[in-house]
Amino acid sequence: MENKSTSSQLPTALRLGNTDKSTIIENFKKHFSTAGHAFHLATPTLVNSPAPPTATCPSLPHFSFTQIQIADVLKELQNLDPYKSAGLKLSAEIVATPITSLFNLSVAVIPFFKGGDTLDPNCYRPISILPCLSKVFESQVNKQITNHFESHRTFFAMQSGFRTGHRCTSATLKVLNDIITAIDKRQYCAAVFIDLAKAFNSVNHHILIGRLNSLGFSNDCLAWFTNYLSDRVQCVKSEGLLYGPLAVSMGVPQGSILGPTLFPVYINDVALAAGDSLIHLYADDTILYTSGPSLDTVLTNLQTSFNAILLSFRGLQLLLNASKTKCMLFNQLLPTPARPSSITTLDGSDLEYVGNYKYLGIWLDCKLSFQTQIKHLQSKIKSRIGFLFGNKASFTHAAKLTLVKLTILPILDFGDVIYKIASNTLLSKLDVVYHSAIRFVTKPHILLTTVTCMLSLAGPRFKFIAKPTG
Repeated sequence: MENKSTSSQLPTALRLGNTDKSTIIENFKKHFSTAGHAFHLATPTLVNSPAPPTATCPSLPHFSFTQIQIADVLKELQNLDPYKSAGLKLSAEIVATPITSLFNLSVAVIPFFKGGDTLDPNCYRPISILPCLSKVFESQVNKQITNHFESHRTFFAMQSGFRTGHRCTSATLKVLNDIITAIDKRQYCAAVFIDLAKAFNSVNHHILIGRLNSLGFSNDCLAWFTNYLSDRVQCVKSEGLLYGPLAVSMGVPQGSILGPTLFPVYINDVALAAGDSLIHLYADDTILYTSGPSLDTVLTNLQTSFNAILLSFRGLQLLLNASKTKCMLFNQLLPTPARPSSITTLDGSDLEYVGNYKYLGIWLDCKLSFQTQIKHLQSKIKSRIGFLFGNKASFTHAAKLTLVKLTILPILDFGDVIYKIASNTLLSKLDVVYHSAIRFVTKPHILLTTVTCMLSLAGPRFKFIAKPTG
């Protein structure tokens, strides 16, 4: 049942002409340590471009670290994974006090396949493996700065990544609601789905520290973060062995606690460049969209905003991945030319118009039919149900129920409030696979009737009613 597409296993070869394991690991080391230099290599004359303007926060209070409390550290230690830190968890009450004192005085990576070509190093993400105590310490620091940001509304309202109360589903719902509102007004709506190359690895430390300074961080805090980011080295870990190290001069560590908080700080002010268009940021996934009664006006406004956004990213030394950045036109009921005007990058490359795009885990299509989304759900669930039925004799009734809850229902639950507007014909296809999952759990003599329902954002997508046969 393991999802092989996100495996951390090393490939048997890379598209670099060698299948020797030690050479593959060496190539990963070099690739991950230089991944953040993509902008410098692609645009060497623009390395010293000025950073985009920073939003002024005149009312934002001064921020300094406060003393970490023993009770907080004890709670973190008691919540550690026992398989990775059994000794620390068992001795939490004894070591909490000295560890807290140590904190108040004050990386290995695995190649994680993210999809695409298994032979291409660019299709792997360097995930940092933090020691248990580092996780506890970073968690305490992260809580303090996150509370500061959220209590003073530091982030742009339409930035959803890694924030409390913000999810992929809520971000997609906001975008979808704006698009549907435009369609209901019989307006054209166009969007650009922006993809950045190695965004987390490309964070410029000097610019990031400047961002924190503009947000009122004290000199002590700035010195701490400068130390945290500076002189980092990383190794590649494979089969329990470490290979390396190599120095890393850019980026925020992926797999860390602080990385997901620091990256939104880094890109937050990009939203200022959206102009007349709407923008939604979710980590390194950005959608820019606009609407209006005239298609020409819509595309002109979108191009203007897109240019400004690209200049902002350039100021942050973040590189556009033009081949994965796509355009989409919604509201196919209105007259639309076979080949609408192109949206272009700053170097003049035309972006591709697509009919389907996977945005934050949900397949959107230009007609908002969700046919592609439901097709993918149906295929994914069918493959899992096939495995379950093939091994049915090995499971108890309780195990079957648990397997369905853990491997089938989460697929249906994710984003269910988004694709609920699909036609009954399409939704009935999900009823069929859901019905199959229930048959895997129940006894043959029980008649099942599946009823499509929408309870709440966090509720189940489907209900079933079991009726004993006479």
